[in-house]
Amino acid sequence: MLLSAAAVHAEQKVALGTWDVHYIALNSTFLTPEVAKQYGILRSKFNGLINISVLDKKTSAAQSVVMNGEAKNLLGVVKSLSFKEVKEGQAIYYLATLPFSDQERYRISITINDGATTQQFTFEHKFYAE
Repeated sequence: MLLSAAAVHAEQKVALGTWDVHYIALNSTFLTPEVAKQYGILRSKFNGLINISVLDKKTSAAQSVVMNGEAKNLLGVVKSLSFKEVKEGQAIYYLATLPFSDQERYRISITINDGATTQQFTFEHKFYAE
């Protein structure tokens, strides 16, 4: 369900140690009302969604991890990201919402921990009210 929303935008990937981390940031209105309701996501033209999955590089198996993050806009305002783990069959996604203003750019910092390893990465995304 969530991958259909990701297909609308270009998904990105980063290699971190033994993981391939796939991530995407998009406007929550790209989700259908049914999918948003199923995952408790408020659809709004001013609400962004960050979707991250962590896969083992060798087996491509989804990894269960602890994920934390924050988003910092150009004015230096920092918003904490609270990720919710979602399991769909063999897939595991980590979802966080981020309220934004039209054309607001964020530098998003993510920390991933599986109990043995901690990895970090950052990316930037500009949100548009659609």
